[in-house]
Amino acid sequence: MKDLFGKAILDYQQGNYTEDLVTATSISEEDSLPLPYLFRSYKEMPKLEQTALQLSKGNVLDVGCGAGSHSLYLQNDRNLDVTAIDVSEAAVEACKLRGVEKAIQTDVLGFSGNFDTILLLMNGAGMCGKLKNIASFLNHLKTLLNEGGQVLVDSSDIIYMFDEDEDGGKWIPSKNDYYGELLYYVSYKGEHEAPFHWLYVDYNTLQNAAHACGFQCELLLEGEHYDYLAKLFI
Repeated sequence: MKDLFGKAILDYQQGNYTEDLVTATSISEEDSLPLPYLFRSYKEMPKLEQTALQLSKGNVLDVGCGAGSHSLYLQNDRNLDVTAIDVSEAAVEACKLRGVEKAIQTDVLGFSGNFDTILLLMNGAGMCGKLKNIASFLNHLKTLLNEGGQVLVDSSDIIYMFDEDEDGGKWIPSKNDYYGELLYYVSYKGEHEAPFHWLYVDYNTLQNAAHACGFQCELLLEGEHYDYLAKLFI
């Protein structure tokens, strides 16, 4: 991995912002992801993210922290003990430069600890890649939760992106095991990341997977465009 996301985040933090990230998926065209959006303040965040941050409690693990905007709010405005983790070394460096006190470069699946809240925001569950991986992912998250802890996760039901057939149903390519499994493409400053698997999981599918892993699952909020925030707890 070239870590183009991390390079872009660090460029912005260090004053080298000259262009935005370009993203695409196996079912959508190229689109620009403005770097300032990754550095947004609490007031600039969507309602789903604001709600998750208000519901956060105790020791918090911010998984896939990116530029650290969620962690900074919880640390500085809510005075919570936050650990921010990301697989991107450059993103973690940017978080530290921004003032995140506990920022660690690691994969959550290789991470251990005890937390009251685990955040998986900006479609954090997507890191599963494929639906078949979600059980092992959720079971690992259980090992990180204190008694009475919670996982706050947002995602989207992307069924709306598929064409309708003659009967009014959705036409989904047969090569997909689940319609929310996509290939994700990233480019930045002329470089291209190798495509990687990413998962968008609808609420009912998440709920079924959570129940199978011993979680309760509660729908907290629905967004304006097929997105939602859910809470998983034991």
